[in-house]
Amino acid sequence: MRRWLVAGVAFLVSGVLAGPALASGPDGHESQWGGADLSVSIEAHPKIAQPGQPLTYNVQVKNGGPGDAVLPTLTVRVPTDFTIVAVDVAECRPGRGLSEVVCPSSKDVAAGKSGGVVITGLVRPNALGPLHAQARLISEVLDGHETDNQAESFTKVDEGADLTVRLSAARPSGHRTTVHAAVRNRGPRVVRDAMVFVDGARCGGRTGCVVPTIRPGGTAWFRLAVRRGTTAVTAIVRSQGRGDRHPRNNQASLKVRGRAETR
Repeated sequence: MRRWLVAGVAFLVSGVLAGPALASGPDGHESQWGGADLSVSIEAHPKIAQPGQPLTYNVQVKNGGPGDAVLPTLTVRVPTDFTIVAVDVAECRPGRGLSEVVCPSSKDVAAGKSGGVVITGLVRPNALGPLHAQARLISEVLDGHETDNQAESFTKVDEGADLTVRLSAARPSGHRTTVHAAVRNRGPRVVRDAMVFVDGARCGGRTGCVVPTIRPGGTAWFRLAVRRGTTAVTAIVRSQGRGDRHPRNNQASLKVRGRAETR
């Protein structure tokens, strides 16, 4: 793999490309071999990235013809603030560093054919944006329309919200042990879809608490019923649609036997 990368770099630097060749068809007439018009596009979803949340790059490749594209290779460079989790094409492999994906085609691509690759990953919590991604196509035969052989994507990163959760011991209520959970939004964005997932306790008969819309500076309170035989309760707050730049304070734990301690 390393030798292939070196050869690819030398190929790009030298600029030595073969021109289209002519081959005789069944009727004796010469037809063009090669001379493909490759094009590539790259789009990010969602259009505005959230810190700490998933982001997907959809890269589409097309051969407009008239000739076949001879063993084309697609190279995609994703931002350093994006961590790749999965690539949906088996032929693709890591390139130079952790931010490059190389997808060599094992066969020629006929005129009119298209394909693509989807790269899925996570935006780092401290990403500022815009996230800059690049896609480039090369082929062993000259492409007379090289302007569309590369594409770029610029994705803004939202400010997100800083959600925190704290647990505190509640006063005894009969034979039931309960704890209080406080979810606070430190801002700057409003959060409308947060959930508190609980281990060792239940929230209204469920293992998760639906947090109402919580504005910057606001706090939501929950009373959790500790399960029998439980010695500690852990709560994690998450939002499906709003990113969080400080994920370390999304979790809290509380010992419920002996001296109560939170962490």
